[in-house]
Amino acid sequence: MKKSIVGILAHVDAGKTTLAESLLCACGVIEKAGRVDHGDAFLDNGDMERKRGITIFSKQARIRWKDVDITLLDTPGHVDFSAEMERTLQVLDAAVLVIDGSDGVQGDVHTLWRLLKRYEVPVFLFVNKMD
Repeated sequence: MKKSIVGILAHVDAGKTTLAESLLCACGVIEKAGRVDHGDAFLDNGDMERKRGITIFSKQARIRWKDVDITLLDTPGHVDFSAEMERTLQVLDAAVLVIDGSDGVQGDVHTLWRLLKRYEVPVFLFVNKMD
């Protein structure tokens, strides 16, 4: 079985945790995807995270897709917690960089792109909020 560590990164409120919840649900880890705005997201389980509606600490979950065992890391998007996000970059095999389609590429996304390049992490782009 192949193993991989994949991080989800983005500007705050771009939809990282929502994407992570959808992946967990699609892979059968959870029955129903939670929502940040409802305070029931599986990965945002701290009281302060639920109260503020943002990810503060990087969280991990394991999913299996075909023959790959994936450790999924949901990282904070708020600039105040960027050090927490940056610590995860050193262990990633790949990253999913979520772009908010309604807001476009934010300044933090440029910073994330430079960091991913510095750590030589392969990147998948996921454009969210296109509806």
